Amino acid sequence: MRYILEGLDCASCAAKIEKELRKIKGLEHVTVNFAGRSVEVPAELCAAAQAAITRVEPEVTLVPTGRGDKEEGRRKGKEEGREGEEDDEKEVRRTLFFIGAAALLLAFGVLYNRRLHATPYAWAEYAVLLTAYLLVGWPVLRRAVLNLLHRDFFDESFLMTAATLGAVAIHQLPEAAAVMLFYAVGEYLQDRAVDRSRRSIAALLNIRPDHANLKLNGEVQAVPPEEVPVGASIIVKPGERVPLDGQVVEGTSFLDTSALTGEAVPHKVEPGETVLAGMVNGQGLLTVKVAKSFGESAVARILQLVEEAGARKAPTEQFISVFARYYTPAVVGAALAVALVPPLLLPGAAFSEWVYRALVLLVISCPCALVVSIPLGYFGGIGGASRQGILVKGANFLDALTALHTVAFDKTGTLTKGVFRVTKVVPYNGFSEKELLGTAAAAEAYSTHPIAQSIRQAYGWDIPADQVHNYREIPGHGVAAEVQGKTVLVGNDRLLHREGIAHGAEVCHLEGTSVHVAVAGTFAGYIVIADELKEDAGEAVRHLKELGVAKVVLLTGDEESAARRVAETLGLDACFAGLLPEDKVRKIEELMAALPERRRHKLAFVGDGINDAPVITRADIGVAMGALGSDAAIEAADVVLMEDSPGRLAAALEIARHTRRIVTENIVLALAIKAFFFGLGILGLASIWEAVFADVGVTVLAVLNATRTLNYRRPSSS
Repeated sequence: MRYILEGLDCASCAAKIEKELRKIKGLEHVTVNFAGRSVEVPAELCAAAQAAITRVEPEVTLVPTGRGDKEEGRRKGKEEGREGEEDDEKEVRRTLFFIGAAALLLAFGVLYNRRLHATPYAWAEYAVLLTAYLLVGWPVLRRAVLNLLHRDFFDESFLMTAATLGAVAIHQLPEAAAVMLFYAVGEYLQDRAVDRSRRSIAALLNIRPDHANLKLNGEVQAVPPEEVPVGASIIVKPGERVPLDGQVVEGTSFLDTSALTGEAVPHKVEPGETVLAGMVNGQGLLTVKVAKSFGESAVARILQLVEEAGARKAPTEQFISVFARYYTPAVVGAALAVALVPPLLLPGAAFSEWVYRALVLLVISCPCALVVSIPLGYFGGIGGASRQGILVKGANFLDALTALHTVAFDKTGTLTKGVFRVTKVVPYNGFSEKELLGTAAAAEAYSTHPIAQSIRQAYGWDIPADQVHNYREIPGHGVAAEVQGKTVLVGNDRLLHREGIAHGAEVCHLEGTSVHVAVAGTFAGYIVIADELKEDAGEAVRHLKELGVAKVVLLTGDEESAARRVAETLGLDACFAGLLPEDKVRKIEELMAALPERRRHKLAFVGDGINDAPVITRADIGVAMGALGSDAAIEAADVVLMEDSPGRLAAALEIARHTRRIVTENIVLALAIKAFFFGLGILGLASIWEAVFADVGVTVLAVLNATRTLNYRRPSSS
């Protein structure tokens, strides 16, 4: 079950909570999503999880998301949300008041510090500056003490407390108060930036419909989408968002599908066509028969996938978490060495001077800029991709896309339209064209394959249900059925060889896609099927190669000649035809094994997500295209391209690289500035004032830079 971590405001706190939760049996691999402030915990372990969280962060509580609640729950949720917003506003006002008061006291203390220092009124210096210090530093001191009680010695609260108390000890009160003040200001700005990013992501995903207009007994009433049963009729008024997946039964309109597919061109719908939750109705009034409950609808899937994506961390995130674990103790050790070694070894070295330099290093050393901005950057990248109709199931897959070396495409429905038409009917052994086509159509009566649909469409007559019995599909070969008491086989040439059907050598290697038919053990003829390439298939392949993808190949179960023609037209690097599902998996494994520098390079397989689930699962990155309505696709794939366009893979690659570039910028920015000021601090050329910028300032800059991942715009050519 998914829970919100209410009160979670810092990345280091998220790391501590994650570490504590992993000590619980059953939660060894749990991941805390700081950007989404959420965690997945089984309901039966909720109490144990809350106890563990309270031990390390008493102010953080688990709050269930309440997905699927009824109207009363929704109403209470909204009230609690408003109360939470009011509490947040009060907390912000309180924080700003303390910051303002501390700033005034610090300014007063700095002005009169030297005048009071050598007078009987020196106590006033302490009264003013320590008051300023405590106004903004009390929460930090409190967290540091609690952490020490839990034997957590190396978090930002400890570093700030040690640095400022050290400054007080060597009578640098203005610096101590200033560090706490600017740290509080930085924390405030950081929280605002993080909240802004979260609100931006929430706005991108604000596609959940508020209500559904349920048509019942001639009346229309507004009800929560969760309460509408499958099979009910709903009214979608002009300008409203479609609340549930279903089929149009009355009305014609244009729908804005951009929230789901990222495509801005309106989509015309008429009676009989499918509409998905999250689409926005244009000018017409639509009556829709509900096909799925809200929890299974397109919009619910999108929201769930994006919410859960943050739990899968990229290698960069995992590295930074480990890096911070060792980096902070190392810096504390270096600071102790700076404070103690030079005064003991260098003649004339003042102990207070080197202690001050060590305090500067403690302030600089906080890894907040990395720990906060990196997960935020990936979360923004995932949110930005979803706005463009690309669902990425985790930051790890977004990162893997940047290392894409080879792309393998399925053919039918992926690079081609999958809308077949019969172009030729060639009967054998005394069968007529009409008889051959009718027999094949009857045998394919229960198949959902595009080729079967094209044969039935070409036949054009209804097939009585009592004519067809014992229908079965033979994966990678075709179908078999009893039609009017005779066994009929419909499929490829491999099916004829498998079943021992005698046929001439001239039909074994036909040009194009051909369907062979056998009736009662006799070869009845073949049907030639034509398929068309998608309009953007060629541009998609060219764009991938422009982006540096070294190899683009075709894997298909189709005939060699048809596959080769597609590969040559699109300029693909290789073509592998006549593959059964298990052959595709084996070929993908061979291609993966042949990748240069296997650890650095990745392979993606792109399929329609229905028949290709095994190979989608096996590839480094499994991509399901145009498969939003397919449970198998969403379950198997790592990336789901909601629009039926191969060009979206190039867009996904660009978004991944854009996100990775910003994450890298933040790493370089944070480490370079900290290293620079670290050197200045050791040499005594940087004061605590500069150290505060090296910590707080860099964190705020990195967080603001991370929010740029939300704003990627793909070029119109893609």
